[in-house]
Amino acid sequence: MTQVSYTRGAGRFENYLSDLRSKAANQHILNQHRSGRVLDIGCGAYPNFLCHTEFKEKFGLDRLPTDQINVQGIQLSNFDLETQTNLPFPDDFFDTVTMLAVFEHIEPAKLPAVLKEIFRVLKPGGQFILTTPTIWTNALLKYLAMAGLVSKEEIEEHKDAYTPKRISSALNQAGFDKDKLKTKYFELGMNILASAFKNYA
Repeated sequence: MTQVSYTRGAGRFENYLSDLRSKAANQHILNQHRSGRVLDIGCGAYPNFLCHTEFKEKFGLDRLPTDQINVQGIQLSNFDLETQTNLPFPDDFFDTVTMLAVFEHIEPAKLPAVLKEIFRVLKPGGQFILTTPTIWTNALLKYLAMAGLVSKEEIEEHKDAYTPKRISSALNQAGFDKDKLKTKYFELGMNILASAFKNYA
C-alpha cells in the first residue's frame, strides 16, 4: 500500500513532522471553539491536521489541487496566497484558523495583508494558531533536505525565517490582542507555535 504524502516532494520525516505540528496545534485549541468552524490555510496535499482535529465544520485551503481529494466532512478549496488577496469567506466566520508550516512560505511584503484577512474571517473571540521553524534551523533544514529526510521542494520555497518577537509584532500589527498573544518553542526548540485572539468589539 502506497503511503499518502502530506506535503509536496519527498522526505522520510515529512509525515512524522506534520503529525507533530498537528498535535501541537490541537493541544492549544480552546475546547469551546470545537462546536464551531475551523479553517486550515495551506492544508497540504493531504489535510492531515483537519483529519485529526474535532470541529463541527472543517475547511481547508491550499494551492495544490483538491479536486482529487475526498475526505468526508472536510470542505477543501484551491487557494494561492501568492496570487489571491481575499480569503473566500465572509467576515466573522471562523472560530479557529490554523496555519501550520506556512508562515515561512509567504513573501514578507504580503504577510501583513494575509494576517489582516485571517483577522477579518475570525469571529470576535476567535483564535489563530500558527507554527513556523525557528530562525536558527535554516542551515539544518537545508542539510536534512539534501539528505532526503525532509522535502527539498518545501525547504527551497521558504521566503523568510522568524523569531517569536517578529511573529508577535506581525500579529499585533494585524489587530490581534497583544495581551492574549503567546508563543512557545516545540520540537526541541526547532519550531515556534503562536496563539493569538481577535478581541470582542
